[in-house]
Amino acid sequence: MAEKTNQAYPLAPANGYTRSDGESLVSEDELKRQKRRKLFMYIGIFIVVQIIVMTVFGLTVMKVKTPKVRLGEINVQSLNSVPATPSFDTSFTTQIRVKNTNWGPYKFDASTATFMYQGVAVGQVSIPKSKAGMRSTKKISVSVILNTNALPSSSTIGTELNSGILTLTSQAKLTGKVELMLIMKKKKSATMDCTIAFDLSTKTVKSLQCK
Repeated sequence: MAEKTNQAYPLAPANGYTRSDGESLVSEDELKRQKRRKLFMYIGIFIVVQIIVMTVFGLTVMKVKTPKVRLGEINVQSLNSVPATPSFDTSFTTQIRVKNTNWGPYKFDASTATFMYQGVAVGQVSIPKSKAGMRSTKKISVSVILNTNALPSSSTIGTELNSGILTLTSQAKLTGKVELMLIMKKKKSATMDCTIAFDLSTKTVKSLQCK
């Protein structure tokens, strides 16, 4: 009696379609092209982002602004006026404030702040050489003494003293350099122009305006 033999046959794909070697190569090449396209796309996005970051960096961090110099609150210690003479003398304490909004320190040289009546100096204070740190305000405390000794006899100070309000101005100029990233230094001059109104009856400061 003849024996039955079992012969194994390869299984056919479920969809009934067999992929040829040529089609396999085409598929691999397509995958490589897709990967290359994604790579180029990522590189392009990276470059655009870097350009945006550098532009913002240049317009903000690397842009050098002029520091501002202002007078702080004035504390009057004495204020005397004689309209008949006419004359006045006053002493007070205040702060000279150097505001630096840059992303690097502002180093400035020694200077002076001059107090004037109608353009004539009635007193000065020294501003020492110093530094305003990155995005900070340097506060320099000063004591000020003013009087009419330097005013000419033709001055209208008598009329102003009779009005009860004495108006003075204060000016200063600082010269220095703003330092960025430890490699870039740019010269900047900061100026102060303030107007002070004293109330002679109450011996206080009525107003202080700086620009």
